[in-house]
Amino acid sequence: MDSIKPGMFINDRYEIIDKVGSGGMANVYKAKCHRLNRYVAIKVLKSEFSSDTNFIKRFRAEAQSVAGLSHPNIVSVYDVGDDDGLHYIVMELVEGITLKRFIERKQRLEVKDAVGIAIQICQGMEAAHNHHIIHRDIKPQNIIISRDGKVKVADFGIAKAASSFTLTQDNEAGSVHYLSPEQARGGYSDERSDIYSLGVTMYEMLTGQVPFSGDNNVSVVLLHLQSEATPVTVLNPGVPHSVDMIVQKCMQKKPERRYQNVAELIADLRRSMTDPDGDYVTITQTANVVSSDTRGITPEEIRELNNSAAQNRTVQYSRKNPQAPVRDYPVRERGGRSDELDQIGNPLVERIVTIVSIIAAIGLILLIFYLVKNSSWFGIGEEDPGHETVINDDKTKRDDNDSLTPTESLIIKKSDPTPTPTPIPDDAPENMVMMGKIDGETLDDAISYLKLVSPDFKIIYSEEYSDTVEKGIVFDQEIPAGTNVNKYSEVRFKVSSGGEEFELEDVTGKGKNAAIKLLKGYKLGTTVLEEYSDEIPEGDVVRTEPEAGSFVSKDTEIMIYVSLGPEIKTVSVPSLLGMTKKEAKKALEDSYLILGNASEDYSDAYGKGLICAQSISAGETVGKDTVINYTVSLGSMPVNEPVSEPDQDDGGAAAEPVG
Repeated sequence: MDSIKPGMFINDRYEIIDKVGSGGMANVYKAKCHRLNRYVAIKVLKSEFSSDTNFIKRFRAEAQSVAGLSHPNIVSVYDVGDDDGLHYIVMELVEGITLKRFIERKQRLEVKDAVGIAIQICQGMEAAHNHHIIHRDIKPQNIIISRDGKVKVADFGIAKAASSFTLTQDNEAGSVHYLSPEQARGGYSDERSDIYSLGVTMYEMLTGQVPFSGDNNVSVVLLHLQSEATPVTVLNPGVPHSVDMIVQKCMQKKPERRYQNVAELIADLRRSMTDPDGDYVTITQTANVVSSDTRGITPEEIRELNNSAAQNRTVQYSRKNPQAPVRDYPVRERGGRSDELDQIGNPLVERIVTIVSIIAAIGLILLIFYLVKNSSWFGIGEEDPGHETVINDDKTKRDDNDSLTPTESLIIKKSDPTPTPTPIPDDAPENMVMMGKIDGETLDDAISYLKLVSPDFKIIYSEEYSDTVEKGIVFDQEIPAGTNVNKYSEVRFKVSSGGEEFELEDVTGKGKNAAIKLLKGYKLGTTVLEEYSDEIPEGDVVRTEPEAGSFVSKDTEIMIYVSLGPEIKTVSVPSLLGMTKKEAKKALEDSYLILGNASEDYSDAYGKGLICAQSISAGETVGKDTVINYTVSLGSMPVNEPVSEPDQDDGGAAAEPVG
């Protein structure tokens, strides 16, 4: 039974208005601080935990860890205390909607909206991480979108300051659907655990569903530990490749393979706004990295792992056809005995395995060196002039200015293969292959296809600007499809580097509409966001992303930040006396205040219908959005007519009063 009711006071200062939410440890109320005359949110520890010193200590740690943070994307903490057994935290009241509710309403978010929200969440996380504070419960329920579009991270309920790492003590306090694998195992968690949870949150924003779900919490935790999520692009083909890869990198099982800090994640998210189909997100392979939470295993288990690794593979999906796998890579089986390799470690076994691996590697290197030295079939690379890329056999040689990276490992050759003792004519049937169509394919797919047609093709391509061909797509194929060619032929084509880039004009200080019109004249997309500025007048452009002077191409999306004016926290109350209700409302709105409830009273000083009194005197300093109540005059108080004395007749009876 909730003992806190509307109208009661906490610490003779905070008047409870209404209950607005409830969590595992505490209830949240909207309240009014009568000392500063502002509305706040108060989190009150539930009564069943008030006698538990551990819970109280953890509850206070929340406020102490966050009170030092001041950031636009973090809910501010104002006060912490207790009153007659009630332990509470006073926080900023954010009027808005949780991200969870927003996703439920939208089913799934537009990519640019999801990326914009993720960037703001990251900015709040980065501020916390810079103070060595790990949130440890990032999820849509703890993200609030205010009415003005500002995203704020809330509920550092299980956050804890840490100099480097923080031991996960209570996994149940965070929703299992967003829990990182190391938290699920009860191991050490750090900033990268928050990045995993944010990856799950982004996954839900883009697809409308969480990556792992089950009948109970245990089954969901096991999926986090053992299973790979369905790629975002399979569930939502409209998601660009770069955004899909960002989510995948955030949700890697091993922390070493995720983004190592939020700054790296923010950089890739911002780049995805301007280069959505770029292939710049890389996931580090850490096959030899052993996490700190491992244990020794027997030789039999090692053999079992090696056998299962050859049978289990993870599939990477094509960007053009998400349903069709294009290549796969071996992965270690998760779960059961094999997953225990990531649980606990035996130094002796690890040392033996390492020594054997080193000896094997040295032997392999010596063998390769011997083959290279004594074989004539290895060619030496030679780069063609004119910024062309030449590809032969199994390895690639790239120009220094090249930005594209083929997926296949290709070897550059200086000349055609060494002729056989008995030369075969170039037009002999065994030397001829049919050229296929590669126009319209990605560079990676085109190279893979050509190597299938003939591993001996000498592939030469150059990059050129194109306003009609998407970046990274092959065009201007020199040998037409269907042509019979020698299998040692040179195959030349071009790859689009996108539209020609130009310098972004500075629109800072211009009005919003003028800036949009100017940028659209350059065939640029625009997205308008708002932020406070002490220097730029309200309604004018504060800055853009990318910033002015950057080189962009046609159709690049430009984020335009428009000024809301200075961020006003306290204001002076204007005089409402003698005003009508309409005039008073306008005066208060101009001062960032709210017209409250009206009452009526007689007044000799102000005519009927005019305001004759206000709840807070003019000139007082109050917080923004404070409610001002007022009194409307009924006019002067009426004067009662005197009552005449009754006439006495002879019979002594009183006369009826007149009127």
